[in-house]
Amino acid sequence: MYPKVSIIIPFYNDPYIEQAIVSALGQTYPNIEIIVVDDGSTMHQEKIAPFLSRIHYLGKANGGTASALNYGIRMATGHYIVWLSSDDMLYPDKVERQLLFMLEHHSAISYTSFDEIDGYNNVIGRHKSMLLPNQAELVRAFMSYDPINGCTVMLKKELFAIIGYFNEALLYTQDYDLWIRTLLGRVHIHYLHVPLTMYRWHGEMGTKKHWPAILSEIEHIQAYYRESLLNYVHQLGG
Repeated sequence: MYPKVSIIIPFYNDPYIEQAIVSALGQTYPNIEIIVVDDGSTMHQEKIAPFLSRIHYLGKANGGTASALNYGIRMATGHYIVWLSSDDMLYPDKVERQLLFMLEHHSAISYTSFDEIDGYNNVIGRHKSMLLPNQAELVRAFMSYDPINGCTVMLKKELFAIIGYFNEALLYTQDYDLWIRTLLGRVHIHYLHVPLTMYRWHGEMGTKKHWPAILSEIEHIQAYYRESLLNYVHQLGG
């Protein structure tokens, strides 16, 4: 009656991992599994120890976020997948509300709005996702930027068999690439305009530390998919 939802948490030397796990364990939805994928960490594993009886803890050699996500997804037994970064948190009703929304809309993949928090869990921004009016505008947006926060996404596990897994050659923008492939596979991405995730801004976050490399990957992805996205926008009448 309650489809299982797998929450995948890639982990690499992150001091916030405990808070991410607690937020996953605190979900109101009853049928979840939590998979923490340790991507070759050398610090902060002790923060995970108190939860080992309630989560699946998988270790692997360091290979980047995409490889950790792919490993966790392949090991997952849930019908639906949620990705939670180890420095972010989920609101307690995240899984329940988003899954109900997806079931009502016969959705294979959806994303939501989110709130921003700082390193001390203070909310510094609310409803940070842009409301796009239709699928054509969503596709058009991807030509310029990634309008989807990856940790707000829930999708059916079976979708990976259709569109493929995260591209492990991309160290920082693997989600940007996957959402574009999803759209170009003519899969409708639904949007729930409710903030269900807390996205953390802090000094050690990858977006700040690796921005030049991230920008290079973004430019590569945009150039690679630009013509295909433009053709799809025209097909949608945009």
